[in-house]
Amino acid sequence: MAPLRFSANVSWLFPELPSLPARLRAAGSSGFEAAEIGWPYGEPPEALARTAQEVGLQLVLINTPPGDREKGEMGLGAVPGRQAAFRDGLEQAVLYAKALGCPRIHLMAGRVPQGADRAAVRGEMDTVFLENLRHAAGVLAQENLVGLLEPINTRITDPRYFLDTPQQAAAILEKVGRPNLQLQMDIFHWQIMDGNLTGNIRKFLPLVGHVQVAQVPGRGEPGSPGELNFPYLFQLLEDEGYKGFVGCEYQPRGDTVEGLSWLRSYWDKRGRPQAGQ
Repeated sequence: MAPLRFSANVSWLFPELPSLPARLRAAGSSGFEAAEIGWPYGEPPEALARTAQEVGLQLVLINTPPGDREKGEMGLGAVPGRQAAFRDGLEQAVLYAKALGCPRIHLMAGRVPQGADRAAVRGEMDTVFLENLRHAAGVLAQENLVGLLEPINTRITDPRYFLDTPQQAAAILEKVGRPNLQLQMDIFHWQIMDGNLTGNIRKFLPLVGHVQVAQVPGRGEPGSPGELNFPYLFQLLEDEGYKGFVGCEYQPRGDTVEGLSWLRSYWDKRGRPQAGQ
């Protein structure tokens, strides 16, 4: 069984460094072979691509733009009346993905509109999301890219987020029925919403194109105190034959590099994947 491949989410890691290029360099010198960036849009894609190349990092994931953050937007995929903005954001994400050589784009669902009742708008939001995802699948297929759907927990992190359980995401993926749309499994969110991680990982892993990790409930390092047993979960992913990347999307509790002791001990035990595996 091949060891897992880890990716540094530089939107979260190395907060002690001010810029994305500096964080990419730090990820490279910490031993990562891959990186992901939530929103790379504040920097020219060529500069990011050049830095990643210099330090030998493969970029494996970006998100679609959030929309108007000042108005509380957090993605637009399922938001009624924002279809044109979703499509514009998708075009921008595709331009960045191509420039960065990044194969995956997280297609953010967005939030239930302010003041609206979730149950009352769910049908309409489902319809908008399906329509946008069908459009996105076609656009992404032309560029040989994969789109990902990520449930985000509504108990702690984002109470108004539309897509919040693996079951909801899997049902939407089934309705859209496009092979280049997959599930993004953030174990932090899944634990908070549904628990039953062993069962859910086994059940949904065939749909999963990317995994992310953080401890629960504090969202710190996998090695920090909390309710998740990461050595067990990593072993489970290995046993189930997971071949994708595991994104480190957590809030370092102190110095990022010191906090990577959990990953160094994994590498000591399991070895590092060979480049190109």
